[in-house]
Amino acid sequence: MKGQLYLCATPIGNLEDITFRVLRVLKEADLIAAEDTRNSRKLLNHFEIRTPMTSYHEYNKYDKGRWLVSQMEEGKQVALITDAGTPGISDPGEELVAMCWEAGIPVTSVPGPAACITALTMSGLPARRFSFEAFLPQEKKERRAILEEMKTDTRTLILYEAPHRLVKTLEELFHELGNRKIAVCRELTKKHETVFKGTLEEAWKWYQDNPPKGECVLVLEGKSREEIVKEERKKWEDMSVAEHMELYLDQGMEKKEAMKQVAKDRGVSKRDIYQILLQES
Repeated sequence: MKGQLYLCATPIGNLEDITFRVLRVLKEADLIAAEDTRNSRKLLNHFEIRTPMTSYHEYNKYDKGRWLVSQMEEGKQVALITDAGTPGISDPGEELVAMCWEAGIPVTSVPGPAACITALTMSGLPARRFSFEAFLPQEKKERRAILEEMKTDTRTLILYEAPHRLVKTLEELFHELGNRKIAVCRELTKKHETVFKGTLEEAWKWYQDNPPKGECVLVLEGKSREEIVKEERKKWEDMSVAEHMELYLDQGMEKKEAMKQVAKDRGVSKRDIYQILLQES
C-alpha cells in the first residue's frame, strides 16, 4: 500500500499558531521533508517531535523529489514543511505535489498560516478577488512584463519583498501604477508586527526615513473600473466618431453593430452618433 504526502503549514512567526493536527501529523509521519533542516529543527525540538528529517529545497527538489516519491511508493508517510507558512506558496512544494499525483500517491493539505492571506485580511482592501504575485522577478524583462500586467489588473495585488529592496520596489510601483492605496505588513504575528496604511507615495517616503526590518507583505489596491472606463473614454475622445466607426468596420462589424458599439464606448445614444456622423461627413 502506497504512503501519502502531507503538506503541513507551520507558523510564520508566532509558534502558538501551529495546529493540533499539524503536530499530530509531524509526530506520526515516517519522514519530514524540510526546506531548511537547521531552521525546522528548532520548531520540532520546541514541540518535542523526534521524526527523522531530510532536506527538500529549491536546489535539490527534482532529485530529492524522486527519492521521496520512491519512499512513499514503499508505504512511507511523508510530511512536507517549509521555513514558515504553507508549502507551495512562494516556497518549495508544487513540484513534489505534481510528482506524487503522477505516481498515484495521495496528497493532502494540513492547513494553517500563510503570510499572503494573513496580510490580505488585515489590509482593509477588497478580498473577494485578489492576485498573489509573490516576489517580483529581478530579471528586468520579466519584471517589466509583470508590472505591465499589474497596471490594468482590477484585483487586489499581494507581493512579498525583502526589507533591503522595499524602498526601491515602492518607488517603482508608485511610478508604474500610480498613487494607489497600500498596506505594508511587516513581521506578521511576531512581537514587532506593524502595518503601514496609506498610499504608495506615502509608503515610499516613510520607509526612506524608517528603514524596515523583517520580510514584508505588500497589499495593493487594484486598478479601479471607473479609471479604466475613464481611460477608454479618453482614448475614444482623441479620435473622431468617423475614425471610431472605421475601427470597428475594419474588424468586420456591420455598420449598425459598429454604431451601437461606438455609442456604448462613448456613453451616448446611437442617435447621437448618427447626428455626429452627419455633421462630420
